[in-house]
Amino acid sequence: MVTNVDESVLDDPVGRSLSGPHAHLARRVGRAATYLADVATFCAVSTDPGDGDWADLAELLGPGAFADMFSSPAVPPPDWEPVFTLEGRQMIWPGDGPPGAPDDEPGTGVVELGQDDVPEILDLVARTQPGPFWPRTRELGTYLGVRADGALVAMAGERLRPPGWTEISAVCTVPEARGRGHAARLVGALTARIVARGERPFLHVAEANTTATALYERLGFKTRGQVTFRGFTTPDRPRS
Repeated sequence: MVTNVDESVLDDPVGRSLSGPHAHLARRVGRAATYLADVATFCAVSTDPGDGDWADLAELLGPGAFADMFSSPAVPPPDWEPVFTLEGRQMIWPGDGPPGAPDDEPGTGVVELGQDDVPEILDLVARTQPGPFWPRTRELGTYLGVRADGALVAMAGERLRPPGWTEISAVCTVPEARGRGHAARLVGALTARIVARGERPFLHVAEANTTATALYERLGFKTRGQVTFRGFTTPDRPRS
């Protein structure tokens, strides 16, 4: 059963993950935090950052480094060079009904992926480009996959973990296996697992990816709000 959880933590999903369930995967300087480099590039500052917080993040990442601010609305100093801006939306499982039956049971083709599967996972990511994924990203949570004739053809997994919530991410299928319901089965299986442990699922999707948005809506997810994903480059040298 889904418990009552605080939606406000979703306003800072990276920061609340790094200070909560993912603290063991975090690096910190002051109030700035980021993931271990081979886990994820997402970083966070406080919700009301001052110059000292941005200086801490610059020290943490190093000069001329990529600062992936994810959906943070905080604006860095003007000497931080913009790298990308992407409009998207945050969607949540409303918690007003049970998810579909888990599809990760024997005989369904959905399997849990482990450390030995990482080379295949990285190959699948390279072929499908679902978003940032690194050699240790799998450690953020459970990853499920679908195999066809022994080959990994689809995947989805758990990423950010603000208290009470789990983000579903890395939903991808190779082109030749699309249209067979793999993504729906994987997201449904993860949703069932997350709800079963008393948490609520959420996810992010690029605004231009209308196909994915329609799929998530069919599965019961609702849009909580619009977000803007942004990345920057830290200054080449510390400010004096």
